[in-house]
Amino acid sequence: MLTEAAEAEGSHVVAVLLNRNYGQHSAIMAGFSHVTGDLIITLDADLQNPPEEIPRLVAKADEGYDVVGTVRQNRQDSIFRKTASKMINRLIQRTTGKAMGDYGCMLRAYRRHIIDAMLNCHERSTFIPILANTFARRAVEIPVMHAEREFGDSKYSFMRLINLMYDLVTCLTTTPLRLLSIFGSVIALLGFAFGLLLVVLRLAFGPQWAAEGVFMLFAVLFMFIGAQFVGMGLLGEYIGRIYNDVRARPRYFIQRVVRQPETASKEEDRS
Repeated sequence: MLTEAAEAEGSHVVAVLLNRNYGQHSAIMAGFSHVTGDLIITLDADLQNPPEEIPRLVAKADEGYDVVGTVRQNRQDSIFRKTASKMINRLIQRTTGKAMGDYGCMLRAYRRHIIDAMLNCHERSTFIPILANTFARRAVEIPVMHAEREFGDSKYSFMRLINLMYDLVTCLTTTPLRLLSIFGSVIALLGFAFGLLLVVLRLAFGPQWAAEGVFMLFAVLFMFIGAQFVGMGLLGEYIGRIYNDVRARPRYFIQRVVRQPETASKEEDRS
């Protein structure tokens, strides 16, 4: 169907056909690499979000927003999908600090410079709404209607949602690696404090208060376990830095440069 639409005489349709299923977000990124225009809108093919909502996104983007997201009203999904979606949205909000209500709805509008910024990122695990908000100066959400699925069934099973959650945690932040150091430090400090308390009790009240040294062994064990967690956390910090370098995200993204014509001509003469 897409091929016929693209090959029709006078057609403005561009069909980007992949040789297999690479996943929703990879397919959208492939489409982004071929789009033109200043405003790009994504829409799922199941028609749960009606195309009639598109003019509202365009009107909102014209108010100066870089990204226009949507929040599904009267969502026509199972309780399981709704619950899983809420959990994932809360996880993303806590991790990114962005107060967006519905990251799962792909009816969205992006300005051209946001698309260009995302195409400059070379990471394989991509979640487009979050990546777009990384570069957006102004982002907003509007409510949209949500209908029952017109075609096919959802491919997001329970295990795929679990995998998505892990992908989001690992691609958004290196905080879990940092938590190892924090957890280890707490254990080591508690072990040290417990050992110090046992020494004081032994000196003050005799060896019977220290259980003849048995509790001291536990205190030393806790300190060693805590030190191991701290070591793993430090190793995780280095791995996290390597991961950030491998993703090769641009350090910054220039939306536009404003200067006087005389300044521009002088810089051209220097070059």
